[in-house]
Amino acid sequence: MDIKPETASEIPLESVGVPAPEGAANLIDTDYQIGQDNYQARPLGVSIDIHGAVFAVSSLVILGFVVLTLALPEQATDVFDGTKNWINSHATWFYLLAANVFVVLCLGLILSPLGRIRIGGANATPDFSRLSWFAMLFAAGMGIGLMFYGVSEPLSHYGTALGGTSVGEGGVRTDWAPLGAAAGDPQAAANLAMAATLLHWSLHPWAMYAIVALALSIFSYNKGLPMTVRSIFYPILGERIWGWPGHLVDILAVFATLFGLATSLGYGAQQATSGLNHLFGIGGGDTTLVLLIAGITAVAIVSIVAGVDKGVKRLSEINMILAFLLLMFVVFVGPTLLIVTGFFNNIANYLGELPFLSNPFGREDVNYSQGWTTFYWGWWISWSPFVGMFIARVSRGRSVREFLISVMLIPTTVSIFWFTAFGTTAIKQVQEGFEGAVTAELPLQLFVMLGELPLTDITSFIGIVLVIVFFITSSDSGSLVIDTITAGGKIDAPKPQRVFWGVIEGAIAIALLLGGGLAALQAVAVSAGLPFTLLLLAGCYAIVMGLLSEPRPGKP
Repeated sequence: MDIKPETASEIPLESVGVPAPEGAANLIDTDYQIGQDNYQARPLGVSIDIHGAVFAVSSLVILGFVVLTLALPEQATDVFDGTKNWINSHATWFYLLAANVFVVLCLGLILSPLGRIRIGGANATPDFSRLSWFAMLFAAGMGIGLMFYGVSEPLSHYGTALGGTSVGEGGVRTDWAPLGAAAGDPQAAANLAMAATLLHWSLHPWAMYAIVALALSIFSYNKGLPMTVRSIFYPILGERIWGWPGHLVDILAVFATLFGLATSLGYGAQQATSGLNHLFGIGGGDTTLVLLIAGITAVAIVSIVAGVDKGVKRLSEINMILAFLLLMFVVFVGPTLLIVTGFFNNIANYLGELPFLSNPFGREDVNYSQGWTTFYWGWWISWSPFVGMFIARVSRGRSVREFLISVMLIPTTVSIFWFTAFGTTAIKQVQEGFEGAVTAELPLQLFVMLGELPLTDITSFIGIVLVIVFFITSSDSGSLVIDTITAGGKIDAPKPQRVFWGVIEGAIAIALLLGGGLAALQAVAVSAGLPFTLLLLAGCYAIVMGLLSEPRPGKP
């Protein structure tokens, strides 16, 4: 890397497109000017400022995908299923191994002297309060997933673990139990179910987000490069990131982000539709689903136009309050003592089983590792450009150590508590003879579980609102991120472009749900995540190189 030390006073803000570093920082010396390859125009009075190659290829391919999926739903389903099955059979080990690398790197940076480096320069101060910052990163990170799988995943693993193992032809296991199961032992099955669930919602996914977010933060706020994924690869590609190698990186990031978002939005729409049907008797067919996605997308567009401070920030804070109230309700009205003691027990079980659950090789629990873990790793990795860039946008002024602890460890703790509360309550209901949540459809299981607790209508309505607002914040944040990438790294591109991507996100969610349902959502997430995993692994090297070149407190 060709790097030179500069201070904020020496850097013209307009030359980098992001806030100048405050204090000492090692800028990358490049002649590239942000937006120099952009196409700017005002057709029909609407401002456009886009990177021609990235925007054109991304939008045309995505629009073609939507049209073909809606026009040929049966053929699209066959393609989705075939792709997912191939990846499950041949790439599960790669996903598992890569995810472990991300966790180890994040923990290593927390403990290393590099953790003292401050994002945005040695004297940078945070743009948002700690509470607002945490609310935004958590709402963007996995809000819809917590609502959708908070009850269903612990219940599923509990049932399969309790049922034991079964072997088919060739000695291959046919059950879906994690590890060696816990046949006939309800307590052991519950412990294993929670550990198997927490694998997917704790250290590993947040490490994926943290790698992308930290890399973007350092290379933009400290190195002076545009806030776009290609900037991460400057230590590897050098000035070639401004050409087609960089274009390809950004295009892959757009695809991963859009399909990862579509998966989450599709899940959220199905759960909201099921909840409305359960609570108010509103029909749950495709028409309702399409209308709901269209309506929520319209609200998201209003939030997009309002901007981060007025839109995403406020909605995220509202949702954090509602989520906290729902969580506390379940804790105090559900099996309180079991939840409180189970929180610490689940942490111990999770850490104890972590080496085995994250093992990439020689797995006998193929259905669990391929059908569950591979899907999740593909989903989180495909979502990482979106979450990572959004977190980077709001994290200037934090030290690397504070950043990684907050982005990875604090959400992990909250996730463990969330799944302990909802999962323990649901499993306790099953152990006491209530089978309603187990037999209900996946999007409905949360509401059926809440139906066994007091104030059912109120809590179910709060659950629906949470899903919808998580949908809005995800669409809003995702549109901002995708627009930044397709605008060549400009963070203040015209708002009509964000509106365009907001509409596209809703269209993809509709196309996937009508063209294959949940299976299509899972298949496209796993497929989109695979090529981006390779980029993330290369990004691990790049972020270490970038941090090593930064000035550190106490080092001459």
